[in-house]
Order: sequence, then C-alpha cells, then structure tokens
Amino acid sequence: MFLAVLTPKDSSEVSPDAMLVQQLLQRDVDAFEQLYDRHSRIVYTLVLRIVQQGSTAEEVVQDVFLQLWRKAARYDTRRGPFAPWLMALARNRALDHLRLKSERQRRREDQTEELSPVTDVPQFEQALDEKRRAERVRALMGSLDPQQKKAIELAYFEGLSHSEIAETLKEPLGTVKSWIRNGLLRLKEGLRAAT
Repeated sequence: MFLAVLTPKDSSEVSPDAMLVQQLLQRDVDAFEQLYDRHSRIVYTLVLRIVQQGSTAEEVVQDVFLQLWRKAARYDTRRGPFAPWLMALARNRALDHLRLKSERQRRREDQTEELSPVTDVPQFEQALDEKRRAERVRALMGSLDPQQKKAIELAYFEGLSHSEIAETLKEPLGTVKSWIRNGLLRLKEGLRAAT
C-alpha cells in the first residue's frame, strides 16, 4: 500500500490536488468535496465513453470517489500528478464494471439455455411481490427514528463501516452500532408482520 507522502522541497511545489489528498487522509469532507468538484465531470466523461450508458457511468463515478474516500492513502505524489492517477482508477473501475456485466450476461444466457420451457411462465406475480416488499421496506424505513434511518442508510447504501458512520455523524461508536442493530430489528419485525 502506498502512502500519500508529500516530498517536494518547498510547499509551493505541492499541487492543490496533493494538498487536498493530504487533507482527505484526515477525513476532511471539505477536501473530498473540492476534489469531487474539480474532477467529477472529467471522470464522468471518461467512464461514459467506456460504459456507454449514463446511469451506469454515474454509478461507476460514485464508486470511484467512494474508493478515493476510503483509500486515498494509495495515491503517491512521487509517482505523478493526482489527475492521471484518478483517471486510471476510473478507467479500471469502468472496465471492471464491463467485465462483470458481460460475465453476468454470459451466466444468464447459460442458465436460460438450461431451463426447461415450463419455467418461462410470466413472472408478474413475483414482480408484484417484489414491488410490495420494496414499498413495505420504504414505509418501514420512514418509520424509523431519524438517527437509525441515517445510520442504516450510511451503512447499507453508502457502504460505510460502523466507525466511519460514527465519525460522519459525530456520535460514539457504541451508539451508532445500537442504532443500526435496533433499526434492523424493527425492520425485520415489520417485514415479518407483513407476511
């Protein structure tokens, strides 16, 4: 693992991006926002060229910046400027996404060939069940305490660890764990009652 070490002889040689990455290592949200504002458009443009789909490109860009937030220490100023490093990261993520997508498609095609015609019954009932379940989960999430809801969203939708959530919410780790555990129990009980 590379460390983001500033090695120039005087601070005037340090690029603004390198300084922001240094601040990012200290979990400075403002530095992250500045890096995002400076580079998200060009990263999106590159990713869109590779994946050829706007919504997918947005997901990949989110993933790239999430990885930057989590693993900023991998950037090493001695190996070159930040922007090309970030673009290489974005390119690799986009290509990984395409490989994964084509692998999933290949598996789906393989499975479709193996299925008997009897299983090709309309799936509207299953889709309706899934829709009702999703609506139920949304309603249950809305009924949670705001702290529980926020902690669960950060954990499951943004992929933050419990300690990262504690830092983000400026709350003790034990409190955050309790919110998540109790919120998930309420969701589980609510879903059980609905079936």
